[in-house]
Order: sequence, then structure tokens, then C-alpha cells
Amino acid sequence: MIDFDISIQINPKLAANLNHSIMEVKDIKDTSLAQNPVIGQMMLHNHEQILFCNDNATGLKAIIAVHNTVLGPSLGGTRMWNYNNEMEALTDVLRLSRGMTYKSSVAGINLGGGKAVIIGDAKKLKSEALLRRFGKFVNSLGGKYITAEDVAMSSRDMEIIKMETDYVSGLPVNMGGSGDPSPVTAYGVYVSMKASAKEVFGTDNLAGKKVLVQGIGNVGMHLVEHLTKEGAKVYIYDITEERIKMAVDTYKAEFVAADKMFDLDIDIYAPCALGATVNDETLSKLKCKIICGAANNQLADEKKHGELVMSKGILYAPDFVVNAGGIINVYYELDGYNRERALAHAEKIYDTTWNIIQTAKTQNIPTYAAANKIAEQRIESIARINAVM
Repeated sequence: MIDFDISIQINPKLAANLNHSIMEVKDIKDTSLAQNPVIGQMMLHNHEQILFCNDNATGLKAIIAVHNTVLGPSLGGTRMWNYNNEMEALTDVLRLSRGMTYKSSVAGINLGGGKAVIIGDAKKLKSEALLRRFGKFVNSLGGKYITAEDVAMSSRDMEIIKMETDYVSGLPVNMGGSGDPSPVTAYGVYVSMKASAKEVFGTDNLAGKKVLVQGIGNVGMHLVEHLTKEGAKVYIYDITEERIKMAVDTYKAEFVAADKMFDLDIDIYAPCALGATVNDETLSKLKCKIICGAANNQLADEKKHGELVMSKGILYAPDFVVNAGGIINVYYELDGYNRERALAHAEKIYDTTWNIIQTAKTQNIPTYAAANKIAEQRIESIARINAVM
């Protein structure tokens, strides 16, 4: 067996001494990124550490990214995905881990941002041996990164990973964990959507509103349930026939084909699958007043498309604010899980969304920029405290 472990680190307290945002380094030379593609990518958003993991015996190829640990240990899910190449996987894990830092900061919880990706087709490669080997890599970070479930991973997978490390959350209920986090995540999306509707329509009542939910996995399905109970007209899109049938039969949602989605005349677009669906192509067609969904990294290019959404008069609820219910849920697992406490905290996403919208209006900046600023201010203030301790 040949194992491979590369760890690249940057001191997390460096952030306290910077005069600019700890989330963005603007003066990086192009030559640095070209000559050092990995460290150059880390420097773009001040990532602390990347752990590359390989195990020939199990077929494991994974990347763990720790973005920031100023507020606490980094926590973020592990997703298993058949990336086209390693650089695509690296880009994804860096974006996702940064988003987790923002998410925890804005949610007011004491966690940093991290993420992991396992490269490969989960249906073909996932095994107990692979997951346990991954668990050993997580354990090697000594608690700096805590994993949880994400795309193509389950609470059962977390149970297997826990055989090799205690740095796991999202465990089954029978192990003292929180189980499936999707109900709490979906509830956070729902209340954020209501806060957005209050701003745009003058009321947070969603009855009669036309909502397109793209992606009806566990979170999307729970969101459809909330929306239909309130009387919204729900359109859905997914690639899985059984999920489509369930939503149509149970909630009377209306299925729409992929090539027709962005031609719909709707009030709210809720992306709940993979990211980057708010891009040049979709924005040229999209007919809605609000974008509010559970997917991560919805803006293909944060600055470009965040500003374009604003110029088109569409209210964008920043994704890491909207979908914070998941991280809130597992945070309460670390302290002895209580579903009522988790839901009560997730309900505050309504107020957080509203405050970000008002900040953006007052300062005449895109909502994503307002959310980033709020997240950065909290981290910078704690970093200064840590620096003098």
C-alpha cells in the first residue's frame, strides 16, 4: 500500500495583521498564480491549509480544504463527485470551504470554514474501506477539520468514518447525532424566502407566488412541502424520475423540462442542486423577482453575476446565508443535539436575510457584498482578540 499526504499551511492569526479583508487578497501578481497554481489559489482567499489524500489500495483520492479557523475548528461536509479533473475538484473545494467560513460567521456560530471532496463516482467507488481510510486523513488534522455529509454522502457514511476519527458530525440519531440535516436546512431556506418576499412584495406571505425549485433532493423536497402548505404554486425540475413523481403525487407540484425552466414567468427561483446556475446564459432568460435557494455558490462569478442580478432588479438572497440551517443543525450536535434549539436558531435566518437586504439597500451594494462584509467584520474582530491573547 502506498499512501500520500501533502499538507500546506498558512498561519490563521496572520489575518489579524492584515489591513485588507481577510477574505480577499487583491495584490497577488498573475505570475504567482501561474507559477504556483495550488498555493496561488490558496492565496486568493487566504486559505490556511490543504490536505491532499491518496490511497491506492482503496482508490481514495480526496482533498480537504481548511479556509479559516479564527472562530473555531473548520466544519463542512464531504462530497463525493466524479470531477472531470483534479483542478476542477480543487477549485470546488476551495470555493466551498470559503463559503463555509462566511456561513458560520453570518449564522453567529463558533466554527470556521472547511470542506472535503472525494473524487470519483460514489455508486462505483464508495466502500467501507475507502471511507475509513478517508477518516484516517480527517483524524490526522487533529480536530482542525470536522466533517459531515454532503452530496452523495449519508449519515451512514459518517458512521463509518467515525470508526477512524471523532471529528465527525451529522451522525445517525441512534448514535447521539442529529441525523438528516435537510429538514433544518430547508426550513432556513423557507424563512429566508419569506424575508425576501417581504422586501419585494411587501408581505412575507407566499400564497399564490410562483416558485421554481430546481433540484428536489432531500432539502428541495422539504422546501416544496413548506411552499405548497402555504399555498404557493410550485414548479420543479430534477433529473431523478422517482423524485419528480414523489413531488408531483404528494405535493401537486408541476414538473418542467430543463429546456423550459428559464422561460417560465415566475416570482421566485430556488436553485437547490449544484452551483453556478446563475450565469450569463440563465440571467439572459430568467424571469423572476427573487433568487433564493439551497445550492452553494449559485453565482457562477460572484462579483460579475452578483452585480448583474442587482442591475436587473432581481433580489438575490446570498446562498451561504440562506442555506445555513445545515451547519446550524450539526453545530448543535457538537454540543448535545436538540432539534428544537436548532430550528429556533435556523428561524433567525429570516432576520439575518432581512438585515443583509437593508444593508445592501442603504449602501447601494449587491446583497452578496453586504453579506460578505458582515461575515468578514465578525471574523476580523475575533482575530484581533485572538492576536492579543
